[in-house]
Amino acid sequence: MKSNPGITVIKQNASNVMEKTLKEEGQSRSNSEDSDDDKPLSHKLSSGALNGNSHHIRMGSNLSCPSPYTSPKPRIIKGPEDEMLLSSELQLNAGASNAESSDSDESKPLASELEDPSSSLNKRPLIQPKNSDPSPSKKAKLSEPSAPTNRKLKTAEQEEAAADDDPSISNRNKKSTTPASKVSDKKKRPDVSASVNKVDFSKSLKVPLVLVKGRNGQPLVHNGVIFPPLYKPHGVKMLYRENPVDLTPEQEEVATMFAVMLETEYMTKPKFRENFMSDWRKILGEKHIIQNLEDCDFTPIYEWHQREKEKKKQMSTDEKKAIKEGKDETRKEKYMWAVVDGMSREKVGNFRVGTTRVVQRSWRASKDPQVKKNVYSQIDITINIGKDAPIPEPPIPGERWKEIRHDNTVTWLAFWNDPINPKEFKYVFLAASSSLKGKVTREKYEKSRKLKDYIEGIRAAAYTKDFASKDSKKRQIAVATYLIDKLALRAGNEKDDDEADTVGCCTLKVENVETKRPNILKFDFLGKDSIRYQNEVEVEPRVFSAIEQFRSGKEGGDDLFDQLDTSKLNAHLKELMPGLTAKVFRTYNASITLDEMVRCKLLSRETKGGDVAEKVVVYQHANKEVAIICNHQRTVSKSHSAQMVRLNEKIEELKGLLKELQEDLTRVNKGKPPLKNSDGKPKRNLNLKRYKGKLLKLIQKLRKWSETRRLSVTKKIAQTNTKIEKMERDKETKEDLKTVALGTSKINYLDPRITVAWCKRHDVPIEKIFNKSLLAKFAWAMDVVLIFRF
Repeated sequence: MKSNPGITVIKQNASNVMEKTLKEEGQSRSNSEDSDDDKPLSHKLSSGALNGNSHHIRMGSNLSCPSPYTSPKPRIIKGPEDEMLLSSELQLNAGASNAESSDSDESKPLASELEDPSSSLNKRPLIQPKNSDPSPSKKAKLSEPSAPTNRKLKTAEQEEAAADDDPSISNRNKKSTTPASKVSDKKKRPDVSASVNKVDFSKSLKVPLVLVKGRNGQPLVHNGVIFPPLYKPHGVKMLYRENPVDLTPEQEEVATMFAVMLETEYMTKPKFRENFMSDWRKILGEKHIIQNLEDCDFTPIYEWHQREKEKKKQMSTDEKKAIKEGKDETRKEKYMWAVVDGMSREKVGNFRVGTTRVVQRSWRASKDPQVKKNVYSQIDITINIGKDAPIPEPPIPGERWKEIRHDNTVTWLAFWNDPINPKEFKYVFLAASSSLKGKVTREKYEKSRKLKDYIEGIRAAAYTKDFASKDSKKRQIAVATYLIDKLALRAGNEKDDDEADTVGCCTLKVENVETKRPNILKFDFLGKDSIRYQNEVEVEPRVFSAIEQFRSGKEGGDDLFDQLDTSKLNAHLKELMPGLTAKVFRTYNASITLDEMVRCKLLSRETKGGDVAEKVVVYQHANKEVAIICNHQRTVSKSHSAQMVRLNEKIEELKGLLKELQEDLTRVNKGKPPLKNSDGKPKRNLNLKRYKGKLLKLIQKLRKWSETRRLSVTKKIAQTNTKIEKMERDKETKEDLKTVALGTSKINYLDPRITVAWCKRHDVPIEKIFNKSLLAKFAWAMDVVLIFRF
C-alpha cells in the first residue's frame, strides 16, 4: 500500500508488516456513541475534545464570514435556461431534514453514533493523494472479507445499470466475496481536483471510513446547496373588489402560493387565512390598495395554475424527461456528490433549500404567524468543508456564505436556521446510501440487539421492583419505563413546533389516560405528526394502582408524570444499559416482533408452497403487526373507494370469463364447437365448409382439434382462476392495510437483516420488499446469512 497519512486503514491481525505500516500511517478511531452531536450547536462548536485514545488530528479555529447581508430585491429571470412552470416549483420538497422533528435517524447528526472504524463498511480508496509516495509498499489485509476487488472504475450510471440487470440476492452476494487483499494498487489514480463534479469516481468501491475532514491535505469537498429555480412572474392579475390589481413579482409570488390552495381544506381554517394575510401584508406595505383578504379574488391565478397543470399532463413522457434533464439534472449533478477524506465519492442526501412549502407550512402552523423569510434572501447558510478544499460558490452571485467552518467532529455539510422556527436547524448530511450512514444504521440495530441480553434483567429488577416504591419519582420512572417497553411509546420529546397538543410517554396528561377496573388503561392522545393513539390495554395490577395514584387530585390538563421528563428518563435508561433510550426500546420491540412473526409456525405454513405474491402478503401482515405496535397509521386514501370499485369490476369480469371457459370445456368434451361471441362470430376461426366431402379427415381433425382445444381451455381456466385469486387477495390486503403505514417501521425500526434473511429462506426477490432507495440504504445487510436471528 502506498504510504498515505491521510487515509484511515483498519488493521486487526497483529503482524510485523502491520506494525511497520501503522507507524507510517497512524490509526484513527471515532468517538463513542454519546458525543456532542446531541448537545446544543453552540456547545459543539466550542468543544472539539476527543477521547484520550483517539488519534484524530484536530483542525484549527473556524473561519467565518461574519458580515450581515441585506435582503436582495426580488429576483426576476427572463432567460429560457432558468424557466420553470410555477406548478412544478410548488411541488418541490423542502431540501433539508429537520433535525428535531423527523422520526428517521437521517435527520440527526451522526458523529454521536460512530464507533470503532473496524466495524465500518470497507471502501477502497479511489484517489492517490498528491503528497503520497508513488512507490508501492506491502499491503495489510483488510478485515472485511466481502470487499470488492479488481474492478474497473465505473460511472454511477454504469454501476446502477449493472445492479438493475442482476438484482438477485445471490448475485449481489457473489459480487462481494473476493478478498480485499487482492486489490491492485498499481493503477494510476487521479488527484483531487478543485471541484467535485470534475472528478470521476466509482461510487460502489469501499474502504474503512471515518469522517475526518480537512486532514493532512485530504479535504472534504462539496459544492454547497442548491436553491429552487428563480421565480418567473406569470403576469396574471388577481382581483380586489372586482378590479384587477398590479403586483410586484415578490407580491405575486406569495399570492400565487395562496391561490393554488383555493380548493384545499385550509381555506376554511381562519388561522391559516390570518397567517397568510399577516405575511402578505408585510410584503404589500401599509399603503397598498389591498387592505383585507375578504375582498380578494384569487380565481384568475388559480385558473391559470390549473391550465398550466393540464398542459403538463398533456406532455409526453419524453417531453417531461427533456424538461427535467435540461433544467434540473445538470444542476443537480453538481451538488449531489461529496468527496470524503479525499478518497471516496459519497452521495449527498438533501442538498436543496426549500421555499414554497416552508412558507405554506408557516401558514398552517397553529401558533402565531411569523414573518416570511426566504433562506436565500439572506445567505444565512453555514458551510462545513475541508480546510484546504475550494469554497463552494454561493448560488447568488455577489453574496457570501454566512460562515465557513472546518469542523472534523460533526458530520453535517451545511446548516441554517429554520425560517419558520429559528430555534431549530436544518442540516445537510450524506445520503442514506453512503458508507458512513450505512455504518451508523448498522450500529443502531446492533445496539438494539444488545438489549435482548439486558431486557429480562431490566424487566425483572430495574422497573418491576419500583412499582410499589415509596419514592414517587422512582415509581414514576418505573411505570414510564414499563409503558415504553410494553407499548412502544415515544419518550415525548419529538413534538413539532407547529403541532399544538402532541404528547409522548413523559408528557402524558391526566386526560390522556383513563382507568377501568380491574386493571385496564385506556389511552387517547395525539402522538407524533398528530397521529391519534387509541388503545385499551390490560396492565399489571401494581401499574394500574400507580396510575390511579398519579391521577389523584389532578386536573385533566395536568401532567400525569409530574416528577419526570425525557432527560431524567433517558439518564435512568442509560444506567440500565449503555446507550439505552426510548427509541432503542422501540427499535428492539419492533424488530423482535418481526423476527418472531416471520419464523412462527403459522406464517411458515402459509409461506410454504405459495407463490411469490402470496409470500409477500404474509410478510406484509407481519409488518402490519409491527406498525400497529408503533402506532404507524395513515388516513384512508381519497382514491381507496374508487380502487376497490375497479378491483370488484375486474373480479366480476374475470368470473364471467371463467364461466364462459367452463361452458366451452363442456362442449369440447362432447365434441361440439365452442359457443359464439356476442357479435355472432365463432370464438375460434373454424370453417367447417372447408371439410365437406372429406368426412374422414374432418373427423380426425375434429378429434385432434378437440384435444387441443380442451387443453387450451383447461389452461385458460387455470390462468383465470389464478388471476381471480390474486385480485381477491389484493383486494383483501388493500382493505386490511388501508389505515396502516408499513413504510415508517421498515425504514426506521426493522432490522433489514431480518427481511433479507427471510427473503433468502423463501426465495422471494428482495425487490418485492425493498424499493430502490431502501436497497441502497440497506446495502450493508445484503450478505446476511439465512439463519440470522435478531
